[in-house]
Amino acid sequence: MTDRQSIRRALVSVYDKSGLLDLARDLADAGTEIVSTGSTAATIRDGGIAVTDAAEVTGFPEMLDGRVKTLHPRIHAGILADRRLASHREQLADQDIAPFDLVVVNLYPFEETVAAGGTFDEIIEKIDIGGPSMVRGAAKNFASVAVVVDPEDYARAGRAAKVGGFTLAERQELATVAFTRTAEYDAAISDWMLARLEEDAEQGDERDAAAAAEAGGTDAFLLEMDDAEAAEAGLTTLRYGENPHQRARVAVIDDDAPGLAGAEQLGGKAMSYNNYVDADAAARAAFDHDRPCVVVMKHNNPCGIAEVGEGQDIALAHARAHATDPVSAYGGVIAANRPVTLAMAQQVKPVFTEVILAPGYDDEALDLLRTKKNLRILRIDERPRGGVEIRQIWGGSLVQDADAIDAPGDDPQAWTLAAGPAADEHTLADLAFAWRAIRAVKSNAILLAADGAAVGIGMGQVNRLDSCRLAVERADSLGAHAEGEGAPQRARGAVAASDAFFPFADGPQILIDAGVRAIVQPGGSIRDDEVVAACEQAGVTMYLTGTRHFAH
Repeated sequence: MTDRQSIRRALVSVYDKSGLLDLARDLADAGTEIVSTGSTAATIRDGGIAVTDAAEVTGFPEMLDGRVKTLHPRIHAGILADRRLASHREQLADQDIAPFDLVVVNLYPFEETVAAGGTFDEIIEKIDIGGPSMVRGAAKNFASVAVVVDPEDYARAGRAAKVGGFTLAERQELATVAFTRTAEYDAAISDWMLARLEEDAEQGDERDAAAAAEAGGTDAFLLEMDDAEAAEAGLTTLRYGENPHQRARVAVIDDDAPGLAGAEQLGGKAMSYNNYVDADAAARAAFDHDRPCVVVMKHNNPCGIAEVGEGQDIALAHARAHATDPVSAYGGVIAANRPVTLAMAQQVKPVFTEVILAPGYDDEALDLLRTKKNLRILRIDERPRGGVEIRQIWGGSLVQDADAIDAPGDDPQAWTLAAGPAADEHTLADLAFAWRAIRAVKSNAILLAADGAAVGIGMGQVNRLDSCRLAVERADSLGAHAEGEGAPQRARGAVAASDAFFPFADGPQILIDAGVRAIVQPGGSIRDDEVVAACEQAGVTMYLTGTRHFAH
């Protein structure tokens, strides 16, 4: 018994007429009925070979300028009927549909039309619909039908017709070739469509940019929409911007990673522009730390930051962060990198706070915090370190990698001991904390720390000398405010971190005179020798990181 499928009836519809007449003659000589379409049928007929028009089979004329020719049940049922199944054979008989044994199709020359620089309409018309449908149908049904898509296989098809048809293995091989061709064809169309979309998007961006420029800025159109249009575009309208006369909106860029812009709000008033700015800085600072950490942020600068060991209540980190500067903590933003416990919520409740954000909240903690009607309570995912930062400037944008605690010099094991004795384990841990915390402080930045908590922060000064004075002053005066008169001066015995090098020895001398026991800084000043000598003379430990975390 043979598995050859006799070719009694063939459907032939080709754009490339190369070798068509030779194939048609071979099929006719083998007694095969040829059904064909449009210009293919005309070519076969002009060659003196009998052919049946597809319209005679369907009972329906070609229409829409040839877009609809073979898309008909009397064609596709003849291709798709699995003649191994009695039910399929019976259905064909009931509808008086004759099956096809061979489908010969090659597709409209889409790729060639694109390569030749065809117009949009010319290229669209070369997207074949009926051809791929017939090819895929015949290839799927290779158990009953042979499919030929390459003119190189026409002679092979003619020979097969004369010897009783293709074997099952040959039909499967031809089906594989056919599926490969339709995959390549669809990929070419997809690539072209994507290129069109990108081109349209670029042109749209240019139009938007031009319109925005007329409106007064490259992103001004985000503010020109009415509230309904903004909401439809995924923008949330804020009460106002940094100041009441400024308009403001917020947009979530990625729904799958909404970050702070799409954080879940569990209580309190709507977020403001300044809330978002401070909350973003607070979250970034808190998640810079691997250990449980709490940050109190005010006007985009930390006024308190502390961490505790794993397993300790996050409330302890909050208490120590608040104690850094209890005066500035009023009206601040609190961020924790661990869930908020009831004990922490009890500490937060008496303090006027604009926003609290954390990865989660114990049920009792959330219930307590919700009693503060104006407190904005946000649940956020862990903030990834790094990424990209964009800052607008007049006429353009600045783009840079976001600063993160991931440079080689951020590892204390890579630091260089430049002065004084090597730090003991406790002092080195405090230096490592101070160095990690300093990244969140605006320059010029000096941070004093003790026992895993900031005790004095000097920030935002136009020279590092003033930042040193401010850090010491805050450490001592605010310590007295937190602990009462007679409290020890907190600078004494603390460690210090500087976000960039000391240009002169006078800054470190202020820290030394205040009783700081160890300093970590990037180094790199032309007067490093003077700075190191001042520490060496005082017996103060100094480490150089070779990395800086300067932030405007």
